[in-house]
Amino acid sequence: MNFIESPATLIGAVVVFSYLLGSIPFGLVLTALSGGGDIRRIGSGNIGATNVLRSGRKDLAAATLALDALKGVLAVLIAWVMCPPELADRATATAAIFAVIGHCFPVWLAFKGGKGVATGLGVVLAMSPLAGLACCLIWLLGAKITRISSAGALLAFAAMPVILFFQYGHSFTISEKPLAGALVSLVIFIRHRENIARLFSGREPRIGQ
Repeated sequence: MNFIESPATLIGAVVVFSYLLGSIPFGLVLTALSGGGDIRRIGSGNIGATNVLRSGRKDLAAATLALDALKGVLAVLIAWVMCPPELADRATATAAIFAVIGHCFPVWLAFKGGKGVATGLGVVLAMSPLAGLACCLIWLLGAKITRISSAGALLAFAAMPVILFFQYGHSFTISEKPLAGALVSLVIFIRHRENIARLFSGREPRIGQ
């Protein structure tokens, strides 16, 4: 086995590639290219689709949501393709975690990125389409019932590791998907800590406000 084919080198490459792919700030780029200025000066200051929607551009918000999810999907799929079968589970789990970390803490923006929801949904869709679709449904239903986007997202990511846990044999080893789901959810909950505080105090804005 040469250096390029060593497991440590391959996993290291997955970490770097997934982080850099995840750190592409599509919301910021799209609003800037459309003449909308810096999205960080609007609403919550976040670079994600929800804040892009506050600019009044539903098309840009939809494009941001799709592209942020797509980079999560691509990170996992490319990791699966570039590594041998015996490393596939570990590589895809690693890619999922670092794509979300890249989105939430991008090096280009002084580590101040988005909340990770769309990218998180993208990685879970790539790891498990069934779990991904279930999380999307929970998110949409939660947001519709509560009229609070963050509440729907938090419900979805609270459910995600549980769904993966039961789907993949009740195991949380480092190379398997349930642990990746748990760590992705942890990152997203950390990024939503201010939203959680506002939810408990009843100050979280509702959709359309």
